[in-house]
Amino acid sequence: MRPSGRNLSDMRPISIETGVMRHAEGSCLITCGETRVLCSASIEEKAPPFLKGSGQGWVTAEYGMLPRATNTRNRREAAAGKQSGRTQEIQRLIGRALRAGVDRRALGERQIVVDCDVIQADGGTRCASITGGWVALRLAVNKLLKANIITSDPIMDHVAAVSCGIYAGQPLLDLDYAEDSEAGTDGNFIMTGAGRLIEVQMSAEGATFSRAEMSQLLDLAEAGIADLVRAQKDAVA
Repeated sequence: MRPSGRNLSDMRPISIETGVMRHAEGSCLITCGETRVLCSASIEEKAPPFLKGSGQGWVTAEYGMLPRATNTRNRREAAAGKQSGRTQEIQRLIGRALRAGVDRRALGERQIVVDCDVIQADGGTRCASITGGWVALRLAVNKLLKANIITSDPIMDHVAAVSCGIYAGQPLLDLDYAEDSEAGTDGNFIMTGAGRLIEVQMSAEGATFSRAEMSQLLDLAEAGIADLVRAQKDAVA
């Protein structure tokens, strides 16, 4: 039995509320169980210097966690004067994931920055950030299309992410913090709406895992991604 009482293959309840930030070109609040992430997309009408003259745009991300997003207060990274290695790794992951679903030439020489701010954490914050970040990105691109600033849709497919792991010897979908903190194996799966893999992060936290167990987790992830993509479609309809 899972600590949450869910079945092994059950996702946490998902909700995505759009238009939650007045000034951002695209924004949403994604809730996955008790994890809540505020995502916004900002359009900058110039590409990074390394893309100047290339005709290609860029999608990047920044990630942060509010001090009381967890059960104890974390010091603001700005107060420490630098980002933690974890924060840098997560925001690079979000950027890589979102770029995989974008035709950067169709975007033109501009940059879209996706900000993901965790306001409450209960496991899976990077996955929720990717899933919600795609919604914010989609809404921002819709504004470019509506204004005829671009004529071809640069978004090629949905991008979503979900965690899976082995807890008490059982493969689980969508780990919350109680499960994630005790999981023998932990993985994050990032996929397109068509079911193609973008990135898989898996590690043996307390016990090694077999090829068969990895396949079980991938099957669970595919089902979970399908649920998340449906939620994304409903949010941007």
